[in-house]
This record gives sequence, structure tokens and C-alpha cells, in this order.
Amino acid sequence: MLTPRSTLTRRITAALDATPSRIPVLLGGCGTGRSTLLQQVRERVGRSAAQYIDVERTATTPERFLKALYAASSFASAAQPPGARAAFDAAMAFFTGVRAAGNAPATFLLDEFLELRTFESFPGLRRVLHDFIDGIGDSGNRFVLSSRYTARTLRLLKERSGRFEVIHVPPLTAEDTLDMLGLGDDQGSHDAEFTARTVHALADGRPVYVEALASELRHMRERGGPGADDAVSALAGLMGPGGRLAHHCNSCYELRLHRARGYGALKAILEILADEESLTLTEISQRLQRTPGSTKDYLSWLEDVDLVVSRQKRYSYTDPLLRVWVRLHCRPMPPTDEDLAREVHRYALPRLPQQPEPAQVLASAGGAAGEDDRKGWGIIEID
Repeated sequence: MLTPRSTLTRRITAALDATPSRIPVLLGGCGTGRSTLLQQVRERVGRSAAQYIDVERTATTPERFLKALYAASSFASAAQPPGARAAFDAAMAFFTGVRAAGNAPATFLLDEFLELRTFESFPGLRRVLHDFIDGIGDSGNRFVLSSRYTARTLRLLKERSGRFEVIHVPPLTAEDTLDMLGLGDDQGSHDAEFTARTVHALADGRPVYVEALASELRHMRERGGPGADDAVSALAGLMGPGGRLAHHCNSCYELRLHRARGYGALKAILEILADEESLTLTEISQRLQRTPGSTKDYLSWLEDVDLVVSRQKRYSYTDPLLRVWVRLHCRPMPPTDEDLAREVHRYALPRLPQQPEPAQVLASAGGAAGEDDRKGWGIIEID
């Protein structure tokens, strides 16, 4: 249950309301809340004036995509033409030409729009994504696009119409995390704030991880017993075989790898970076026992689907929790309880916030200290 990202939705609607309207392009990895944001924008614009389309689920053939587009629309649709090219052209005519009530611009929210590339395997449709981007860039209608593939989207939009406004979905804040934890009467306490900062750090600010940890902590509190607010133990449970986050990481891992080239070699590189991060191209090629040239190709394919990132010519995982999953699950046997405890603690310890000293808590809460004492503590307090 994501908290409303009001600042982001306001930025999207401001882009849509501009004259001429801009086309926001939401970019973020698995579980960053892009689909939820699109649904929130649809509610804000109004269902009679906006249509949400999950392209990933409907991009099969151009004909069936057009049929699904018409069936789910509140806008007037035309006849269905035969043939792949004709169906795609009809879909583009619908996107760019249909109008809402009162001849107002229609708003289309296309989730995972890069999946339109599926149509490029059909005759006469070799440049579907370029045709789509050029078509909506010249349209009087309004559009919001989203994709989990940042590198591919930025490459596609390079030197395209100035109407496109790239928006990288930001991570949740510690305050968002505190809201999602739902601690009730403890919401403003120091223990609650410390728990929120801990969950936020372990989840890397990613909504899907925060929500999973918040849910697991609620179940632990309902069961009672010691350690009911132990976020590290909650993470260990979620990353074990059959755990919710283990399943999510597996899905993201396979999804991105299947969109890339060189499946086997890419898995080998991910295992190398799971053992040791921030390696150079030369170091990776030596461990892979391949030439630097072929290794550079493999790494570029991993960057293309945002599995790894290069900083100062050293390569690391884009998602740190996915690295933990690879260490635990990309092995001949499922992880034991000892494996889970070791890897989760190895991941968590550098990220855990420092619990404030009792004197600092007393000072920030007011306590019996005078005004001058509180000001003194405020100067030297370290969060």
C-alpha cells in the first residue's frame, strides 16, 4: 500500500496541463511504484478523459492489441482493420486523433510502453517504437509513459521532441516509510522513527521492499514475543526460500535477463559481482576467463537492462537487495538458516542507522532539561 506521492503526481499533471502539454516519461526499476502513480494520475484527470493501458500485458499481436485498446476505452473507436500494419496504424490514429467529451484532449497512460517493440517481429513494423514516439510527439492529445528500462528509454528519446520530460521516480523518504509502517500511537516516538529509518535503509527506499518489510513487521507484532520490531529478522524471513522478497527478486532477475542478450554469460557476471562489487572491466574479464572485448559487450548488455551500473569504471548492482538474493539463491542448494542470517546481516549492518544515545533522546524530547540545555544538545546531536 503505497503512500501518495503527491509531489510527483503534481509534477506530472503540471506537465500535462502545460501549453503545449509535455509528455512525462516515468522511469524506475521493479517495484518503484510507477504503475501506482499512473493510476493516481488517471483518477486525478478523470476516468472519462483518461485511459490507462498496461502495454506489457496486451502487446501480443497488433490486431489483438487494438481490439483490447478499443474494448477498454471510454472513447469512441473505429472499425478494426485486417493486417498487422493496418492495426498498428489504427492504434496510432486512435492515440493521436481521438478526443474526450467536449472535444477536449484525451489522456493516455501507457505502462511499460517499450513493450510495443513486440510488434517489430511482424512484417512492415520494423520501427514501431520510433514511429510511436514520433506520432505522439506531434499529437494534440496528452500522454504519460512509463518503463522499468532506464537506459533503453533514454537512448530511444535521445534527440527526440522537446515535449518529452523524463522523470526518474525517486525513492521513498524515511517519513514515507514511517507512514507505511502504521505504528499507530507510537508514530511519533523515537523507537518508531528508528524502526522507520532502519526499514528505509534496508529497503533502499524502494516501495515494494518497504511495503513487504512493513507487512512482515505487522505480522511479527501480531504474533508477539521478543524481537517483534526486528527489521533485520523480518528481512531474513522475506529473503528465504518461498519468501515474498525472494520471489520478487527472482522475477526481476529473470525478467531483465530474458530481455538482454548472452543469458548464460550475464548470469556468470552477476555471480562475480555478487561475490565482490566495484570491479573493473579487466578484473571481471579475468574472473570470467573471457577477453576484455567480449566482457565489455556483456557488461553493456547488463547496463542496457539496468541490472548493473558503472561508476568511475567500476561495476556494481543497481539494486543492492538483488545482489543479496543472487548470493543466497544462485547456488546448487537452497540457503540454510545460517546462510540467511549471515548474508542478511552482512547486507544490513553497514546500513543500519545509529540508535540515539539516551541523553540525546531525553534532550530532544524535552525531559527535565532547561531551554539552554536543549539548545546545546541540538548543536552537537548526530542523526
